[in-house]
Amino acid sequence: MANAIIETKDLRFSYTGGQTVLDGVDLTIEEGSFVAVLGHNGSGKSTLAKHMNAILLPTGGAVYVAGTDTGDEEKLLDIRRTVGMVFQNPDNQIVANVVEEDVAFAPENLGVPPEEIRQRVDEALEMVGMTGYTTHAPHLLSGGQKQRVAIAGVIAMRPRCIVLDEPTAMLDPVGRQEVLSTIRELNRKLGITMVLITHHMDEAAQAGRLIVMSKGRVVHDGPPEEVFQKVEDLKALGLTVPEPVELIWRLRNEGVDIPLGPLTVEECAQAVYRALA
Repeated sequence: MANAIIETKDLRFSYTGGQTVLDGVDLTIEEGSFVAVLGHNGSGKSTLAKHMNAILLPTGGAVYVAGTDTGDEEKLLDIRRTVGMVFQNPDNQIVANVVEEDVAFAPENLGVPPEEIRQRVDEALEMVGMTGYTTHAPHLLSGGQKQRVAIAGVIAMRPRCIVLDEPTAMLDPVGRQEVLSTIRELNRKLGITMVLITHHMDEAAQAGRLIVMSKGRVVHDGPPEEVFQKVEDLKALGLTVPEPVELIWRLRNEGVDIPLGPLTVEECAQAVYRALA
């Protein structure tokens, strides 16, 4: 079994004023995995994300990053080096007027030697497919390109895990696809643990594990093909399911003998063909 990179134990969090946002979350995220966290607005998914690199600290229970308690102030830098964060709006993460300077910003702050920074910047931009944009002005890039630069800035810190909090929410379909492809490649080729907070079902379906949250608790946890079979449960939580799943679920409700499981359009088409043949 892989090592745990992030663990939460009876994690509880309430904002000042008493509103409980996380209500006893127990999770283990294994190193090298690609996990998607789904939930309606207010489910606690973004608050959970911010606990994964100590932007927020628990009001009850504990969070461990590579075995280190996030409440240990002396280890905060180590925790942030281990788990990088990418947020919804790339404009909020871009700090320089030139792409390569932006990617170099975090390693410089970590005290990385200049010659190594150069190497890290080049590698990070290559990993996200932005090598040709080193001297470009970030504000002139598309949304998807900006988000990839933001991801490169996190990669340059050499994290073992990247938590992405709705990174495609402000992007058009092309930008979304660019960012999703980057996330998959970094996970598959480099083994970086990816935790994707999203409300897009098609994005969640690409992960290896799906965690569904509601009212600050984990209500479903498993492979996407398993979780998405709980169509009624997900609809009751105000969530949708991927379109192929929705189609097969409706056909089943009309009496068509077809197994509920396919997540992609191709799998769905084959299942429908077999059922009607």
